[in-house]
Amino acid sequence: MTEMSDLDMEEVLQIDIVSDVVCPWCIVGFKQLEKAIEQTGVSAAIKWHPFELNPDMPSEGENLREHIMRKYGSSAEQSQEARDRLTDIGSGLGIDFRFTEDMRMVNTFKAHQLIHWAAQEGLEHQMKMALFEAYFRDRKDLNDNAVLADIAENTGLDRASALNVLEDGRYADAVRQEEMFWTQNGIQGVPAVVFERRHLITGAQGVDNYVSIITQLVEGNAA
Repeated sequence: MTEMSDLDMEEVLQIDIVSDVVCPWCIVGFKQLEKAIEQTGVSAAIKWHPFELNPDMPSEGENLREHIMRKYGSSAEQSQEARDRLTDIGSGLGIDFRFTEDMRMVNTFKAHQLIHWAAQEGLEHQMKMALFEAYFRDRKDLNDNAVLADIAENTGLDRASALNVLEDGRYADAVRQEEMFWTQNGIQGVPAVVFERRHLITGAQGVDNYVSIITQLVEGNAA
């Protein structure tokens, strides 16, 4: 692998990340990518894009364990093993996964609308991180307008404006169109990371793999 000193530190990589805020591997993958960016020393411009793992999820949601077992055909033991593995991986990345028996899978369409609005206010990334934390650490209902408005306020946005955005659905069409763009371009699962708008990498790849990918891209761009 090329040493850091050989990398072009002026290079700014465009990184588009398609993900959902209730996807544990999405936050794992991002934190791995974040560490790789730090290790290589390159600058990166990250843009988040919406994807719904469960677009047909009803407003009341569904028990998370029951949902996973039904959707993927896993057993209770396999579900627990997956939770234990995620909790262990997350602890090494600064992610506080707090899974409980009453945790629920929820509809995330409103959350994506809130992220879309936050992007226009210059707080897209902060909102995305806050939503991940609210769901996986605090087990908040991300389909609840009041909960989302509180998260927006804690992120530095106006709470009343956030409620208005959620209630009138002004960004619903924009989010739907963006979701369609990515699915029509072959994105069927997340996380999906697109480097330089050309190189698609799916799944949480691990820090070392992301370092290798970034290094190769920077070297290729500098050649």
